[in-house]
Amino acid sequence: MKNKVYNYGVLTALFCAFVVSSDFAVFAQYNDQEHDLQSQCDGTLGANMERPFHQLMHSAMTVMDNAIKGATMTGNPDRDFAAMMIPHHQGAVDMAKAELLYGKDPVLRRLAGEIIVTQEQEMEVMRMRLKQFRTQ
Repeated sequence: MKNKVYNYGVLTALFCAFVVSSDFAVFAQYNDQEHDLQSQCDGTLGANMERPFHQLMHSAMTVMDNAIKGATMTGNPDRDFAAMMIPHHQGAVDMAKAELLYGKDPVLRRLAGEIIVTQEQEMEVMRMRLKQFRTQ
């Protein structure tokens, strides 16, 4: 498990280096069926500067809010925590990607890159735990 998370972190860091260097952002789409999130490079929230920053931020918040509100509580605090935190983290990642696309401040751009790396890693841990809860 540690190797999988480490490898995922390395891949995420490489992806973020690409994002920071090229100002290309790929946004994620939520999969509400299992209260899980599947990263997809389909540009659901917008992957270019055709949409203004405020629209990208509003879309990220709307998708996050809907996914959190749609999460069914099972009574298992651990499972429910992960199910609600994944869309919360994904919202932060989507907002950070909008910052990388439009932001100019080097400190905030670096912070946005760190948010993407750390929150992606945390979501992967929560996804793995959710899978284990499904098999129990």
